[in-house]
Amino acid sequence: MPLGDRNSQKQLGLEMESAVRRRLDSLARHLRPPQVLYSELNRTPLSSSALKFTGSSPVLIGGMVMDIHAKPYTDPAPGTTTPGEVQYVRGGVARNIAECMWKLGISPFMISAIGLDMLGEMLLNYWKSAGLCTKGILQTSSIRTPVVSIIFDSAGELAAAVANVDAVEKFLTPDFIKQFENYIRSAPMLILDANLHPQSIEFACQIAAGAGIPIWFEPVSVKKSTRITAVVNYITCASPNENELIAMANALSPTTEFQLYVKPTQGHQSPESLFHILKPAICFLLDKGIKMLIVTLGSDGVFLCISEWPRFKNHAIVSSKLSNNARIQNEVANEGCSLKKTCPTDLGAKFFAFHFPALHASVVSLTGAGDCLVAGIIASICSGFDVMQSVALGISVAKAAVESETNIPDEFCLNSIADEAKFILSAVKQLPIE
Repeated sequence: MPLGDRNSQKQLGLEMESAVRRRLDSLARHLRPPQVLYSELNRTPLSSSALKFTGSSPVLIGGMVMDIHAKPYTDPAPGTTTPGEVQYVRGGVARNIAECMWKLGISPFMISAIGLDMLGEMLLNYWKSAGLCTKGILQTSSIRTPVVSIIFDSAGELAAAVANVDAVEKFLTPDFIKQFENYIRSAPMLILDANLHPQSIEFACQIAAGAGIPIWFEPVSVKKSTRITAVVNYITCASPNENELIAMANALSPTTEFQLYVKPTQGHQSPESLFHILKPAICFLLDKGIKMLIVTLGSDGVFLCISEWPRFKNHAIVSSKLSNNARIQNEVANEGCSLKKTCPTDLGAKFFAFHFPALHASVVSLTGAGDCLVAGIIASICSGFDVMQSVALGISVAKAAVESETNIPDEFCLNSIADEAKFILSAVKQLPIE
């Protein structure tokens, strides 16, 4: 047999052996006993010595998700394909909040889990390229990177979605979170997304509460919002929409059933009448121990409802794009001082409530807007702004997300944020809580 033929056959044999070995390795990963998976889960997390981390960074625990956005050119028809655009978009509630905070100049510390696969590499490479710390991100071959497939209608509204985020619940265990206890204890705030397992939520809350760290609970969805039941007494802030608010209240109420809010098909609901509908659930949750509720209302704006003005530690004040921008400082601070005069608070009242209007926006996509609202508020608080000013800044940040094709805008125009926040603060109304 010619030498060339023998070499070709040898190469073919090596390729077949390699293919068989890869297949056997794949089967072994699926068949390996649980204790092996558990040991992988508790191994030393991924780290990068070249990446920076500040000791007082806000800590976020939750999902890093790859979203698959399908945007049809016309409304999708059942039973057939529809022409449109399909793209990968970096997502996940906690990840979105963290990225948005970073773009506002606040360095976050992320605790999450991704797979050693194509989607996981895409998410991680972006994190590294941004110079963000990866110490808290677990990446192993045992994990399937969380994915959410989203179908929009032709107007950009969510039409349908399927989520596979089991890895967040399965791998972000109390044992894994415990490795980052010192990070949590030194943070200005702990942000939890409700994709976490209830035991992990409770464990993280106990660490933060023991160190006096404020805790922000992001409900994620109606179903998962009910995971607040075991930790409501730990929560400083929560940011539900109307339906998540009702679900949280019902999960905590053994007797009273709070009714879901249904928007009228015609006409416009005034902020006062809308607040009257939601007030029983709001008061119930504040009475349960939550100090501050940010109730998101979409195009109707935001309700800020407070039982006790949260006190944030001095080390939360950090240098950021928001704190360093003179225009934001001047516009927002001046309007904030004016607001305190026009919205007096009755010191004898049990709760306080305010309505913040939404901004007119040219809607491109609503995905990520709520996460940017939360990120804008937290970044503003960490930059030294008070709660009222921070909510106004957060609404302006969320408007930028609505007008962006991606979950998080590539950049923010700080001058526009200043102007918009000033306008919002000038239109804030105090609502009757009794």
